[in-house]
Amino acid sequence: MNKQRWNAIVISFVSPVLIIAVMIVSIILGTKDIPLSTVWQAIINYDATNVNHQIIWTSRLPRAVAVAIVGAFLAVAGAIMQGITRNYLASPSLMGVNDGSAFVITLAMIFLPGLANYQLILLSMLGSALGAGLVFGFGSLIRNGLSPVRLAIIGTVIGTFLSSIATAIAMYFQASQSISSWYNTKIHMVDPKLLIISIPFGVLGLILAIASSKSITITSLGEDIATGLGQNTKWIKIICMIAVVCLTGTAVALVGKIGFVGLVIPHITRFLVGVDYRRIIPFSALLGAMYLSLCDLISRYINFPFETPIGVVTSLIGVPFFLYLIRTHGGGKHAA
Repeated sequence: MNKQRWNAIVISFVSPVLIIAVMIVSIILGTKDIPLSTVWQAIINYDATNVNHQIIWTSRLPRAVAVAIVGAFLAVAGAIMQGITRNYLASPSLMGVNDGSAFVITLAMIFLPGLANYQLILLSMLGSALGAGLVFGFGSLIRNGLSPVRLAIIGTVIGTFLSSIATAIAMYFQASQSISSWYNTKIHMVDPKLLIISIPFGVLGLILAIASSKSITITSLGEDIATGLGQNTKWIKIICMIAVVCLTGTAVALVGKIGFVGLVIPHITRFLVGVDYRRIIPFSALLGAMYLSLCDLISRYINFPFETPIGVVTSLIGVPFFLYLIRTHGGGKHAA
């Protein structure tokens, strides 16, 4: 048995156990002490008149579930983007996908108040497509603009531009406080109803990703090779971008912007299980869920009882990793 297959087996067994363990710890611990027996009773025999039960069901449990699925969604979205673009820096946070989603949500909350949850998710997906379209569109107009480092710079500029416009509009309409949660994440205030509605959209993205995984592996070998092997690269890229839009749009609509998950996790997954996206996609989901769940736990207790934004924790890991990738890979494409 080779090392990569052994790693895959270990991840298959360890990741779910660790995810569940972290979720249990996240539900049990908090600023208000709730006995384990009360937590168990809240789960199996919910009492709407019990304040502790309300805290479990409306705050801690939705948060634990949301963090895990958002980590999975963002990691898979990053893996898809890196595969089809052959860009080792591709990720939702660096390619304008997150920013476009948050931008459209900002406009919707100001000009279209009272939207249903599913409408909010659909608009978030539209924003993801807008952000990606702007970044790759500008990249294609600039000489060598689609190279990894230049595309990352374009993505950062476009993202900052969209964030600035959204902030200015929010300040003008005196809605900056409510809008800031989308840019600084709102994990502590996950809407249970939105969580339930968002899961099918994210699952659709995962299904598209898994169904396209073999084709992504072939595409990651290069455009010419993929075409020579009979691959319809245009349709594969369209399907993959639909998957990315579903995954990222759902994640941003649910908890706001979280950076670097889609950058870090696919690289770690590729190192552990190899370059076949039939493995990279599902294992990125597992490792992404585990990673973000751990980051959330750290963010809650690094300065207890005060909560550190989860984006600070992911950035402390993601920024050095980003710089490491630039130093080791330079400006070239990543090898499949």
